[in-house]
Amino acid sequence: MLPVLGILFGLFVAFTAAQVWSDSDRATAAVSREASSLRAVTLLASGLPPEQETRLRGLVRDYVEETVAVEWPMMARQAASLKAAPPALTAALRLVVSTPAQNPGQQTTQHEIITNLNSALDARRQRIIVSQTEVDSIKWWCLYLQAICELLVIALVHCDNRLGSAIAMGLFATGVATSVLLIAAHDRPFTGQISIAPTPLLQIMPDKEASR
Repeated sequence: MLPVLGILFGLFVAFTAAQVWSDSDRATAAVSREASSLRAVTLLASGLPPEQETRLRGLVRDYVEETVAVEWPMMARQAASLKAAPPALTAALRLVVSTPAQNPGQQTTQHEIITNLNSALDARRQRIIVSQTEVDSIKWWCLYLQAICELLVIALVHCDNRLGSAIAMGLFATGVATSVLLIAAHDRPFTGQISIAPTPLLQIMPDKEASR
């Protein structure tokens, strides 16, 4: 029974950790894609008339500031919602669509800006969705129950050797605690000391002088 239960516990840990790592990778990829799309928007803005370029850069800056100051803490509390579209990006889309193209080059630029703004909106949706995912309680209880069963079997197998039983149970309990701590620390990608930070968005945020 001891090897069988040990293998089952290992499989439970592997399946649970796989979900957590997948969510973390998805969150990181979404933030990176959002930052890359917004960076492309600020670069392509130079192909628009000066007034529209300045306005567009300002809207991108407003969006990043609001995301960092408001949306990131809400994602940490799993309170972010997709019900309302971000006002700054919505205004940026309206601005680009309403700007008349003066030549084919500007028309191509507008098309690329709209594509990247839509990509940024999609990446935002993805990171908010991921921020609301976590390991459900049933998986945690199954993991704990399997660990308790393994500890009981270890105690029964080594019942004639108390010292050996205590050492074996202590080592296994340490392994269980380490596994649970590692999974719990990465369970919610935007919560905790090792959470995903908005650094990529801050790095691409246009300067105030360039946004005026």
